[in-house]
Amino acid sequence: MSPARPVPTLVPAPAAAGSADLAQLRAELDQLDDSLHDLLMRRAQVVNQVGALGVKGRVPLRPGREASIARRLADRHQGSFPVASLVLLWRELICGMTALQRPLRIAVCDTTPDAATVAAAREHFGALVPLRAYTSPAQAIHEISTGLATAAVLPLPQEGETPRQAWWTALLHRDDPRIHIVARLPFLTARPEGAPQVQAFVVTAAAPDPSGADRSLLGLELALESSRARLGADLAAAGFAAGTVLLRRDPGAASAYALVDVEGFVPDGDPRLSALSAVLRPPVVLGAYAVPLEIKP
Repeated sequence: MSPARPVPTLVPAPAAAGSADLAQLRAELDQLDDSLHDLLMRRAQVVNQVGALGVKGRVPLRPGREASIARRLADRHQGSFPVASLVLLWRELICGMTALQRPLRIAVCDTTPDAATVAAAREHFGALVPLRAYTSPAQAIHEISTGLATAAVLPLPQEGETPRQAWWTALLHRDDPRIHIVARLPFLTARPEGAPQVQAFVVTAAAPDPSGADRSLLGLELALESSRARLGADLAAAGFAAGTVLLRRDPGAASAYALVDVEGFVPDGDPRLSALSAVLRPPVVLGAYAVPLEIKP
C-alpha cells in the first residue's frame, strides 16, 4: 500500500450509543442507507455521461485506474470497518458500474480441482457477472479474440509448463486484436481462510493503463544457448529492474523464449527495449499489472 496520506476526521455520531435507543439507531441507519443509495444512483448517472462521451473505447475495463482508486480509498480509510471489505465492496460496485458501459462477460481457464480460479474471478469481477469456465487457455483467449468475452482469467505462467499451457507465447505474435495482460489476481494480498489461494493474470483486447505502482511483462525471443545470467545482465544494462524470469526451450524449437517481469509501467515505445542486445527479435511488451494491495493489520 502506498504511504498513508492525511485523512478527514470522521463526523461523530449525534448521540452516543448508550444514550440512544435501538429505534433511533435503526432510524439513523435507514437514513444513511438512503444517502448511500442516492450517491450510487448519482454515480451511475455520471458513468452514463462518461459512456456517452465514448471515453471507454472497445473494452470498458480500466484495471489501472481501478487499482489506483482502490489504493486511494484504502489510504484515506479510518474506523473499524475492515479495509478488505471496503475494497471488495468497491470491486462489486465498479463492475456493476462498468457493465453500464457495455455488458461484461468473463472467460476463465480453470484446471484446479476446487474451481479456485473461478472463485478468484468472482472475487474480482463480481458475484453476478456472466462467467464461463474452460479447461484450456486457448479456449479462453479465443473468447477474447472473437469479442465474445470482455476479459479472460488465465493461470499464472509457471516454469516447465507444457507448450499447451504456455499461453503467453501466443501473445508474442501481436495478432489482431492484440491481447494484453492487464491485471494480476488476487488484487488483495491478504488471503483469509476460505479465500481462493490461486494466482492468475487477466487479459483483454486492450492495452493496460498505469495505476501508479505497476509491473510489466516482457516477451523475448532468444538464442537457444542463452543463459539466465546473460539475460539478467542484458536487462540490467538496458535499465530494467527484473523480477521473475521464465525461460522456455521447447524440444525442436529454433529459439528460446523468456517471460520477464520488470518494475514499472513499460509502454511499447520505451527506449530501453531497443537497448536489449541478447534478443533475436524486437521485444514485445505483453502487458502490465497493478502491484497487488497489501493491507497492514
